[in-house]
Formats: sequence, C-alpha cells, structure tokens
Amino acid sequence: MLNVEKSRLDKIYANTQLIPIIKALGCGIGEEFDITKLRYGKIIIMADADVDGSHIRILLLTFFFRHLRKLIEDGHIYLAQPPLYKVSKGKQERYAFTEAERDKYITELGGDNPDSVTTNRYKGLGEMNADQLWETTMNPETRTILRVGIEDAMACDETFSILMGDKVEPRREFIEENAQYATELDI
Repeated sequence: MLNVEKSRLDKIYANTQLIPIIKALGCGIGEEFDITKLRYGKIIIMADADVDGSHIRILLLTFFFRHLRKLIEDGHIYLAQPPLYKVSKGKQERYAFTEAERDKYITELGGDNPDSVTTNRYKGLGEMNADQLWETTMNPETRTILRVGIEDAMACDETFSILMGDKVEPRREFIEENAQYATELDI
C-alpha cells in the first residue's frame, strides 16, 4: 500500500492498490472529485486485526483523509472490527477482540477448568472460513463496524504528518513519548 503522505497525485493514480479503490468509488480524487458520483453509502475498511492490519488501515485512512476527506466528513468511511480470537467449549463459541476479552471468555466457559476451553488466534482474515468471516465481520446483523469521524481532524492531520511524513525526528519523539501506551503488541 502506498504511503500517500509522501506521494504526488500522479503516483497515486499509478498505484496498483489504489486505482481499483478510486475506480470502485466512482467519485474521483483531486480536481476530478465529485461526491455526487459516489457509488456507495458505506465504505468499510476491512483488514486483519493484528499489527499488519493496523498498518494497512492507517495507510488507507491517510489516503481518505488526504484525498477524499469529504467522505470522512459525510460519514461514509467505516472500520470493520474482525476478532483476534475464537474461544470455544463444546458448541459454545465466543469471538474476542482483545486479550482481556479472550481471558474473560476462557473464565466464563471454562469455569474451574480453563484447560477445557479451546482458543484459536486468527493471524488474519484469510485464516477464517467463509462462515466465520460472514458471522464475525461481514454480516450486518452481527458485525461490529466503527464510523470514522472527522471531529479530531486537526489531531489526525498532525499525527498523520508526524507518523507518515518525511521528517524522522518528530516521528522518533512521538514514538518515545507514546510507546508507554502501546499494549497488545503482536510480536
């Protein structure tokens, strides 16, 4: 995925990952942008629940924020929330989105015998079978999606510029100041 923070419009139009997105949306970018041509009411970014998926989400959000901001402002951009874990015992199944939630379900299902509970960690969406993907991430009745808002546009703009920009020193300072808040790293 192209880091659009550092890219000119001609590079974006030539990017093999972004061209299908631009064409599918139908509203163009830059001077060609016309929101009345948008083909979808909801644009849902669906990526793995791990660190790699987070990186892809950030790159896509940067693209939308920099070149299709109106889609965020008008509430068209959403993030799918796929689970990290499946916790099961017999026919009972729970999907967990965090380690804390996983541990809670192990206790609930396992009671005095946590070893009786099976836990599967999903490395990515590709590891789920079609039924699991539908049930957890795609079915409008059971999925969890988050609307991306523009309320914090200035903070997003600053953070995107620091983390995705060319200047190394501000990025290093940001990481040093905020590393203490990083949890559930996928190492």
